Amino acid sequence: MAITRTQRPTREWFLLFLALALVGVICIPLWQWSGRTGESFLGSLTPERLGRLLLGPEQIACYCCFVWASFILLNRYLEVKRQRRAFKLDLLPTEEGVRILPEDGRPLLRKVEDVTNRRGPFILANMIRLALGKYAVSRSSQDVSETIQTQAEVDLGRFVSTMATVTYLAWALPALGFLGTVRGLSGALSMAGQIDDAAFIETVSKHLTVAFDCTLVALVLSLVMMFWLHRVQRDEESLVIDCRQYCLENLVNRLYDLEPIGEEAVAPAPRLAMSGRTS
Repeated sequence: MAITRTQRPTREWFLLFLALALVGVICIPLWQWSGRTGESFLGSLTPERLGRLLLGPEQIACYCCFVWASFILLNRYLEVKRQRRAFKLDLLPTEEGVRILPEDGRPLLRKVEDVTNRRGPFILANMIRLALGKYAVSRSSQDVSETIQTQAEVDLGRFVSTMATVTYLAWALPALGFLGTVRGLSGALSMAGQIDDAAFIETVSKHLTVAFDCTLVALVLSLVMMFWLHRVQRDEESLVIDCRQYCLENLVNRLYDLEPIGEEAVAPAPRLAMSGRTS
């Protein structure tokens, strides 16, 4: 799990910086060689121009959608960080050679419930609780593994379904930009034949500026929102996968199936010592 939670994100950021450095080394000299360094886009942005670019009915609607979705994603990101603390709560034994017998299921279950009552609900604790309850009844590691898999699928489905509002807002951003584009184009075309040619060119230019500005702002916000959305979705999916892997390593692989062979049952392996591990 260490690879999933720490090394992989660090590696991705390193690859991002490497890509930026490579593109900068290639593109900046070419840009200087082409003679376009004298072009200044920011120099033409007067306060009036910035006002038309960033403020308008469609732009304000885009800001509302973006901020709303950002608050939802921030809350979900913080919740994922909280859920990851469950891996440090020592919910299951991690010592080498320890086996969990069916009679150990109830004490471990009480320990998990006590942690949940004190620290709040955890996906990992709920997965362990269901698995231990199943083991106490069926005494089959195969049934426990199927229970963990089923619960992982349920948790993943819940994450997807509760992301519907953010998904809609991410889709609404470019739609609002195109709405502004249509409004600007329709305003430009409505001026045809109503004014003289000189005034027509100036009026059409203003309407086209509105159209393209709305699209520009909406697409920029959409790019940021989609990155943020996929980042949180990836973290949530990784959380469920790590919870399942934790249960497989520390629960399923340690379960002891009491299966008789002939007249004698298999001698049980050293069982889990529950004394001193109830906190």
